[in-house]
Parts: sequence; structure tokens; C-alpha cells
Amino acid sequence: MQDLKEYIATIENDANKEKFSELIRTIQTEFPQLQLIFKWNQPIFSYKGTFIISFNKTKKHIAVSPEVAGMKKFFKKIEDCGYEQRKSTFTIKWEEPVNYSLLYEIIRFNLDEKKDYPTFWRKAKG
Repeated sequence: MQDLKEYIATIENDANKEKFSELIRTIQTEFPQLQLIFKWNQPIFSYKGTFIISFNKTKKHIAVSPEVAGMKKFFKKIEDCGYEQRKSTFTIKWEEPVNYSLLYEIIRFNLDEKKDYPTFWRKAKG
């Protein structure tokens, strides 16, 4: 699947389809320099060939991945929003509001840190 419209069509609930569509549109509007690509069957925003953030829909939530560095940097703010966290992702339940201020901060952090990054992923610290 390489098309956003097709991807959103696989979301069962109409309200969830609209929420996911609004999320993607809002990110595209706020960060027009980002490129929306599809890898691993999910929409990913990249900048000059490097990963910035991804959003993956599931039956119960939207999984947000800002890479481990983003999770570590924003752990407390993500926690304060009440979002469930894992090592490299956090989830926004369909019934929870999207904290756009937090998403913008995370995206700006990744853009700043990775502005001249030569690879898609950050290299693991040895």
C-alpha cells in the first residue's frame, strides 16, 4: 500500500478515519518541508531522506514513533498527556485528544537533530 487514501480507507470507524486524516493534514500543513512516504505499510514523515516521525493506525489507537531518542527526550511530556509508552512508540487512543503541541515539539526536535543526518535511522550508540 503506497497511498494515504487507501491506508485511511482501512480504518473501520468513520470518526477514526477523520481523526487520522486530520492528524496527517495538520502535520503536512505545519511542516510542509516533510515528505510523506510509506514504509512497512505505514505513513512516515521524512526530511532529506531521514526518518522524522511515523503514525500507524490500529484497531484501538494511533501508534506514534519518534525513534528512541524522541521517546527519551519527551518521556515526561508524553507521560503527562496520559499516553501509553513503549521503548520507541507511544499510543494515542482513538478517544483521546491529539496533543499537537507535543507532536510539533517532537518533530522540531527530530528536524533539528537530524537536519544533516546521512542515514534514515539514528545510529545506535555503542
